Parts: sequence; C-alpha cells; structure tokens
Amino acid sequence: MSAEEVLFDAEAGMEKAVEFMMHEFNAIRTGKASPALVENVDVTAYGSSMKLKQLALITAPEPRLLVIQPFDASTVQDIERAIQESNIGINPAVDGKLIRLRIPELSEERRKDLVRTVNKLAEEARVRIRACRREAMDGSKKLQKESIITEDELERAEKEIQKLTDKQVGDIDKHVSHKETELMTV
Repeated sequence: MSAEEVLFDAEAGMEKAVEFMMHEFNAIRTGKASPALVENVDVTAYGSSMKLKQLALITAPEPRLLVIQPFDASTVQDIERAIQESNIGINPAVDGKLIRLRIPELSEERRKDLVRTVNKLAEEARVRIRACRREAMDGSKKLQKESIITEDELERAEKEIQKLTDKQVGDIDKHVSHKETELMTV
C-alpha cells in the first residue's frame, strides 16, 4: 500500500460519511413535501418487507402534499398501514387508488427538536470523518515505519489528510447551516 492509496481510502471514507449524513437529512421533514420523506418507509406486501419507493410512485404536486400512486392497487392498505406505523407524524388519506399525505405546519418546538436531530447526525458524521483521519494517519505512520515512505513524505501525507479532514468537516457545517435555515423558515 502506498501513501496515495492511504489518502484515497481516507477521502472515500470521509465522502461516504458526508453522503450518508445528507441522505439522513433528506428524511427529516422541513414542512414542505418531499418524496424522500416517505420513500424508505418499510411496507409489508406480498409476504415480504419492501421500501415504499419499490411499490409506488411518490410525487409532490403541491408544496404541502405528497401523492402516492401504488403500482398495484391491492397494496394500498399495506402502504397506508406502513405510513401510519412509521414515525413521520402524517396521517394518510386513501382516495381510491391514491394515497394523499397532507404535510402539516411544524410547531416551533418541533422545529427545534429537528434542529437538534440534524446537529446529532452531523456530529456522528464528524466522528466518522475523524475515524477515517485516524486510520489514514496510522496507515501513513505504518508505511514510514516499514521504510516505504520517508519522514518528509509522512509529514506531507499527514498535512494532506488534515487538509482533507478540514474540507469535509467544512462541508458538513455548510450542510447543517443550510438544513437549520430550511427548518426554521416558516
């Protein structure tokens, strides 16, 4: 393994941490309709558990409305039950072969709870990034101990790893502030 491979692995791990955090952010309700809010709800249909996005088309025709159109009309009750059992706090309204989800306004207290959740998710991503940094630093030191890289190359690699860490943490901070603004806007 070379110093470049260690750096590449660290960068890939850090990017995955940020991507995972962004995916989790998409599932946090901001008061406006987003298909990401329900697309990963587990629905028990056809004798197995499936994600809602595999069973239906999810659209947001209005800012406060989600419409779910099941591919098979026989799954409407299964989807309705799964949404009620999920913890999103929205009651589905069945309209024939469609399910409508009206997105209610968020209270100030709920908005603050969601901001705390966002900050918790961001801190988890930062911890993952620091773990990637630690692994990369340890890997670089091991390479130097095995005389694969010199002390100067070790120092250069550590600076690159730290620069990469700072960039990824900065990206997390930007995403957090954007999501907080989105949540607190009425």
